[in-house]
Order: sequence, then C-alpha cells, then structure tokens
Amino acid sequence: MTSPLMRAVGDRRSGRWPLAMACAFLLFAGTGLPVRAADDDPYAVTIKVDASGDVIGKARDAARLDGQRRALTMLADRLSGGNGAAKLPKLDDKAITDMVASFEVANERMSAVRYVGDVTFHFRPDEVDRVLQKAGIGVAGEAGASSGKPLVVIPVYQSGQTAVLWDDPNPWREAWAQRPSGSGAVQFAVPLGDAGDIAVIDAVKARAGNAAALAKIAQQNGGDEAVVALATPRATGGGLAGGADKPGGLDVTVRRYRAGQPVDVHADSVTANPGESRDDFYRRAVAAIAADIEGGWKKGPVPGYSQQGSLTAIMPITGLDDWVRVRERLAALPAIRKVGLVALSLQEATLEIEYLGSVDQLKASLAETNLDLVRGDPAGPQTWRLARSGAPAAR
Repeated sequence: MTSPLMRAVGDRRSGRWPLAMACAFLLFAGTGLPVRAADDDPYAVTIKVDASGDVIGKARDAARLDGQRRALTMLADRLSGGNGAAKLPKLDDKAITDMVASFEVANERMSAVRYVGDVTFHFRPDEVDRVLQKAGIGVAGEAGASSGKPLVVIPVYQSGQTAVLWDDPNPWREAWAQRPSGSGAVQFAVPLGDAGDIAVIDAVKARAGNAAALAKIAQQNGGDEAVVALATPRATGGGLAGGADKPGGLDVTVRRYRAGQPVDVHADSVTANPGESRDDFYRRAVAAIAADIEGGWKKGPVPGYSQQGSLTAIMPITGLDDWVRVRERLAALPAIRKVGLVALSLQEATLEIEYLGSVDQLKASLAETNLDLVRGDPAGPQTWRLARSGAPAAR
C-alpha cells in the first residue's frame, strides 16, 4: 500500500509523525508550504528505510532514526564533493533530529512489526553548514553560501495593525532601496516593486513565510535566499527631529529563507539618537541590520531581554484561515523568535514558541495583540493555552 505524500511539520523534538493524512493536507493548503521534490532543495536527501521492532511504532521510529543518519552522511558527501562522510563527527540521534527541518514519506508499507518506506529528509542548512565547518569539511558548489548570488531583502513595515510592503508610506523599504551596494561579503538585492514583484508577494505573504512566494521573489531577483525584514516602529522617545513620522526606535525581526524554507530568525532593536533626522535614522537602522547579516548575525538575545525560553501552547481556532491569521500575529512580535507547529486540527493548534525574555515579558507582548497566555492543567503536562482577550480560556 502506498501512502499519500506527507510531511512531519514542526515536531522534530518529539519525533511524532503526522496524526492523519487529512490534517497534513489541510496544513499545507492553509500555510502555502508546498510539498517539494528533493531536487528542489539542495539540503534534502531521499532514503529507503526498512526496520523491524516489537511493535510497528518502534519499527517506524527505528526506520526514521536510521534513515536520517544515512541521509546526513549522503548530504555531507554531496556538499563536500565526495569526501565529507569520512570526516563527519559522531552525532547522537537527538543531535541529528535537531538538524532536520521536516521530512516526507512515500511508498509506505507496514506490518505489525516491520516498517518500509521512502523518506525525504529536509535538513536545516545553517545547522548542517556549522557541523561541516567545525569538522573541517569544505562545502563545494551551489549549495553553500559562496554561490555569489545576492540575498533578496523583503522590507515589511508594521505600523499598528497595518503591514505594508509595496504601498506607501514605507520608509523602511525606501531606506533599503537607497542603501549603497558596497563591496561587502554579502550582496543585497531589494526588489523594485514592479508589476512582477507585486504579483508574487505582498506584506501578508511575507509575514506568513509563504514558501512559494519567497522562493519565487528570490529567483526573480537573481537569488536563492530571501530575508523578510519586519520593522515595527516604537513610540517617540525624544529621538527624531523633523517630519510627522518620528519613532523613537525600531524593533526588527529578520527571517531568512532558502529555497522558500526558513533557515534562521533573529531580532534586533535600533534606537533613534537625539536630534537625528528621520531619514538618517532609517538609513542607520538599515546599515545596522545589514552589518548583522554580513557578520553572521548577532548572537544572544535582543538588547533589553536577559534570557530566552520556549514553551508549548494550545490555541483554540475556528479553522485554517483563523490559524493563518493567528500565526501572522505571532510572527509579527519581536519577542518571538520562532513559532513551530506541533499539531493542527480544525478546532485547535498546538504550538511550540521560542521567545526572548521571561514568560511575563512574553505575556505582556502577546497582550498587545489581544492574546492571553495562561497556564494549562497544573496536574498535566507543562502546556500553556493561548486565548483571545475577553474570551474564556478553554479547559
């Protein structure tokens, strides 16, 4: 029996596979994440797996763990031009699982004690590159960061509840467009916003991380990678001089995508200097973010946050459209580094949220978007619940 193609999304820590084919289908239809063949992704490897166990669950888990290890070995050879596997360090199963962004299953067959299938593993490019670099394995060819292609910047400006990309005013995009090309290690390309660009992507798709749109806009502008730079102005704190739009600073979240798939996310904050003009401030903010990218991103939490954390939360939803809207609201918050989807039904979404600061700071940030974070059943797992402000939390 051959199963429809499915991808396990966002559950790399627990290792659970999709709960149902219908749920997986709805997920991809709602989020715009296409099911892609391995040759579309230079960091994807397809492996035939075959394992046995006392019960089918154990056989399936054994097949996945063995498959992802063999897939990483093949990927190291491919990226290095043929000699990477011999130098690859010994990694435990958890370390390899953490390097897997997602996986797809085809030609699945199983009995009570045996599991067979073709699994395509999509690895996280930055994490693979770091492991190879640490082991002294050179990355050859187009898959590496040395391809010479520009990094395509999508500057989204979030003012209040309104996010703009091509529409005016967008001083953030104007500042990126005016940035000198320079001769740095990274070449940036800012789309012109012509009819072709507008037809491919808008602020909503950029904020939502629409894979097809991001891959297409990067390709149209000569690149393999795109970064969505979401800038949110802060209230005036005596900073800018001149002009009606005088934010006291910008909170910037930069999400990086390769072949449309997320590979990294970082947040930063730029504060206006006293007496600094509006245009000078935006130009300086662009220069600061560009320098972060060229320098391999700043490490550690955003200034103002002394810690980082993660939690699992359940959010009641009314359907896929509602889930997409919630995801966009969460993605726009500078305090949130990453939102992973653990499980999805038509009634609720289970999320893994990586955040900056304390839980109390996260609660305050969520409250700004009319979302309340409350602890779930104290006697149960360490799970939180997200509820819309004014609505009773689900029990």
